[in-house]
Amino acid sequence: MRKYLQIHLPDRTITTEQLHGEAIIRAGRYFVAKTLLDLGAARVDPMSAQNPLIFSAGPFAGTNFSNANRLSVGCRSPLTGGVKEANTGGTFGFALGQLEIAGFTLHGTASDWTVIRISRDGQISFEDADAYLGKGNNEVAAMLLDKYGKKVSLALCGPVGEYQGLMAGISFTDTNGRPSRLAARGGVGAVMGVKKVKAIVVDTHKMPPFHDRQKVLGAVREYGARLRQEPAIDNFKRLGTAMVADMTNYVGGLPVRNFSAGRLVEEKDGPFKLGGNYIRELNLGRGGQTAHDCMPGCMIECSNVYFDASGKELVSPLEYETLGLVGSNCGLHDPDDVARLNAVANDLGIDTIELGATLGVLMEAGQGSFGDAAFMMAALDDIRSGNPRGRLLAQGAARVGEHYQVRRVPVVKRQAISAYDPRVIEVTGISMMLTAQGADHTAGNLPAFDCKGKTTDELVAVSLGAQVAAAAADSLGLCIFGRSVTDTNPQLIVNALNGAHGTQLEETFPKTLGREVLEMEWKFNELAGFTNQDDELPEFFYDEPLAPTGNHARHRAEPINRSLDQLLLRP
Repeated sequence: MRKYLQIHLPDRTITTEQLHGEAIIRAGRYFVAKTLLDLGAARVDPMSAQNPLIFSAGPFAGTNFSNANRLSVGCRSPLTGGVKEANTGGTFGFALGQLEIAGFTLHGTASDWTVIRISRDGQISFEDADAYLGKGNNEVAAMLLDKYGKKVSLALCGPVGEYQGLMAGISFTDTNGRPSRLAARGGVGAVMGVKKVKAIVVDTHKMPPFHDRQKVLGAVREYGARLRQEPAIDNFKRLGTAMVADMTNYVGGLPVRNFSAGRLVEEKDGPFKLGGNYIRELNLGRGGQTAHDCMPGCMIECSNVYFDASGKELVSPLEYETLGLVGSNCGLHDPDDVARLNAVANDLGIDTIELGATLGVLMEAGQGSFGDAAFMMAALDDIRSGNPRGRLLAQGAARVGEHYQVRRVPVVKRQAISAYDPRVIEVTGISMMLTAQGADHTAGNLPAFDCKGKTTDELVAVSLGAQVAAAAADSLGLCIFGRSVTDTNPQLIVNALNGAHGTQLEETFPKTLGREVLEMEWKFNELAGFTNQDDELPEFFYDEPLAPTGNHARHRAEPINRSLDQLLLRP
C-alpha cells in the first residue's frame, strides 16, 4: 500500500488516497498523463491556479534498486501548451518511497510563499518561505539543510521560477545534498512559482515494505549483476554522458553555432575538448570525480563532479546536453567555460537545453558573438536579476526568436531541440517531432542508429519502439540509461513488480504501458489544440545543408504522422 496526497494550497487541506497493487505500479509518466486528462487540464491556462502540479515516484522508490528512483513532475506546460512530464534523478523520489508516499498533486495557489514539510511521522506542515525568496538554489539548500538536517530531500523553486520564467525547472538535491538535479523541461518551475511553493522538504526514513521483500531484493541483485555485464554501462561510468559528444561531433550531428554546422572541431585541428575522453582526463588530473550516482542505489554513475584548474569543485554534473547546447551551440570550445555557465544555471534552477538554444538564437540575432562566454554570463546575470531583458530571455528560445525576428530558431512545439541535429541523427529527430512532450530527446533517443538508406516508414517504426520503451521506463521510475537490461529483460522487471506489489502482470506489460502513455499524451495535445503541423521541424533544417555531411532534413510531419497512424492501426 502507498499513499497519494492531494494538497490543496489555498486552504492547506490534504486528502489522502490509498493505492494498492497495479495502481502503485502505473506511476510516473503514465500517472501524469492520466491525471491531466482526468482533470481536464488541456483546457486550463497553464499559468493559472487551475493547472495541477503532479509529483509521482515509481513503484520501487525508496529501495537500492539500481536506477529505479527517478521522479516524474507533470502539468500542462506553459512553454509548449501541451502535456509535460519532466523527469529527474536525485533523492526526492527515494525519500517519498521511504515514507510510503507514491506522490502528491499541488492544487490551487497558496496565499503566501510557502515551504511544505513532509515528516517521517506522517505530518505535513506549511511554513513561511519569506527568508528564502530571491536567493539562489545553493544558498536556499544550505539554509534548509541547516534547519532540517541532512536526512531530508529538497525540491526547490529557484529565483527564475519565482517570477515565472518559462525556462525554470524544479531543482532536487542529489546524493550529496547539491540542488543540482532538475526536472528541467517545459516550464514546470514556473508552475511551481505560480503556486507560490518555494520548497518542499521530505524526510528520508527506511526501505518501504513490499508484498514479497525477498523477491524484490533478489530482483535488485539480478538486475545489478546484468548491469555489470554491459559494456555500455562501464562506458557511462568512465566517461559519463559527455561521451555522446565524441560520437555526435564525429558523425557531424553536434549542434554548433545555433545549429549552423554539425562538427565543432576536426581531428586535424586539435583535440575535441567537449567530449567524454578529454573531460575525463582533464578532470582526473585536477582531482575531480568522473563517476557519481545522482540517485541512491544507482550503479551506472553517469554523473560527475567537475573540478576547476585550482582543484576546486566547479559544477556537478557537467553533462552532454549542456556541453552541446550551452557549449558548441554557442560556439564555446572549453569545458571550463561551459562548467562555469552550468554552475550558474544550476543555482538559478533553469533548463540548460532551453538556455543554450536561447543564447544561440540571441547570438544569431546579432546581440552577441558566438564563443563569447562573458556575453553569456552577462545574460545569466540579467536572468537572475529579472530585469526586462532577463525576463524576456527566461521565456525561452521560441519567444526570444519571435522578439528578435530570427529565422533559425531550433524548436518543436516551442521547446528547444536537444543536442542532436535531426539532419544527421534522424531517429532522435523523428522522436522529437512526434512526441507530445515538445522537442525532447529522452522521449525516444537512438543517436547511434544507422539511418543511411532507411525510409521514413522504417525510421518511424524504430522511433516508435524507442518511444514506447522510454515511456514505460519513465512510468516505472527507471532511468532510461539502463535500457540495455530493462528493454531486453521484461520478465525480470515484471517479476520484480509482481513481487513488490502482489500483482500478476504478464511479460507484455511494460510495452502495453508505454503504448498507453503515448496515446494519452497525444490525446491531451489534441484536446489542447495541437495538430500534425505542430510536429514540423523549423524550415531551416530542410533548406540549409549541414556541414560537413551536406545533409538536409528529409522527413516531413505529414508523412511521419501518416506512417505512425499505419503502425498504430488508426483509421
